[in-house]
Amino acid sequence: MITVALFGAAGKMGTRLAEKLRAAPEYRLLCVEAGEAGLAALRARGLTPMPAEEAAREAEIVILAIPDRLIGRVASHIVPLLKSGAMVVCLDPAAPYGGQLPERADIAYFVAHPCHPPLVKEEETPEARADFFGGVAKQSVVCALMQGTEEDYQRGEALCRTIFAPILRVHRITVEQMAILEPAMAESVTLTLMMAIREALDEAIARGVDAEAARDFMLGHLGVNVGILFGFIEAEVSDGAKMAVERGKAQILQPGWKRVFERESILAEVRAITEGLQGAKR
Repeated sequence: MITVALFGAAGKMGTRLAEKLRAAPEYRLLCVEAGEAGLAALRARGLTPMPAEEAAREAEIVILAIPDRLIGRVASHIVPLLKSGAMVVCLDPAAPYGGQLPERADIAYFVAHPCHPPLVKEEETPEARADFFGGVAKQSVVCALMQGTEEDYQRGEALCRTIFAPILRVHRITVEQMAILEPAMAESVTLTLMMAIREALDEAIARGVDAEAARDFMLGHLGVNVGILFGFIEAEVSDGAKMAVERGKAQILQPGWKRVFERESILAEVRAITEGLQGAKR
């Protein structure tokens, strides 16, 4: 049985992970939380909190399911307490890529992030079809071994197959590649543009279009565009629509917007996230 210390066990992500781990016979779960609200939430779910130092000393794997801006501080406190050969798992590349993890050669650092259930998915139950985060619907995961052996990678992937189950695929990439995916691709570009799409819907409604009609029209066109652009259907965007896109790009997108994928830009965003600036996530 592998002992896993879950820091942030009462948080949004931690709650989902704790339920997966407590149901897995191959893992012994130690729950760590800070603050009375978190401790009370654990007890309400029948979980016994453990002091951070004690959990760190006992753990073979430590999962940091805590806000990015706290990872550097927490890691600097608990990493010196870990037994040799232990593994630290981060659930986002920001802190590892930003140099927030302390140096220690005799432990492993593993980074993983769920892809979440795909927009186009094949699920049999209504609960799975309505699952956007994962845990009920199948999802893929990206994994990176930042430091350690091949055996450490296998240990980390096995953990991910438990905490993010049910799994579609596990993709092995590097920490730098994961930072390209998030924050650069998923947040700086995709989330930004999707928020603009939502603002476009609100603008159409503000200009007098019936709200239900506008929403149906928007979601339907999002669906068919996903089908076309991501290869789910054999169809092409019309010539008229392509011309509208070119005109729209000139009005909406700044020249050189792909600079968000440059290393310097990603590191600047990572620093903002880990320092809690600009409304950084979680």
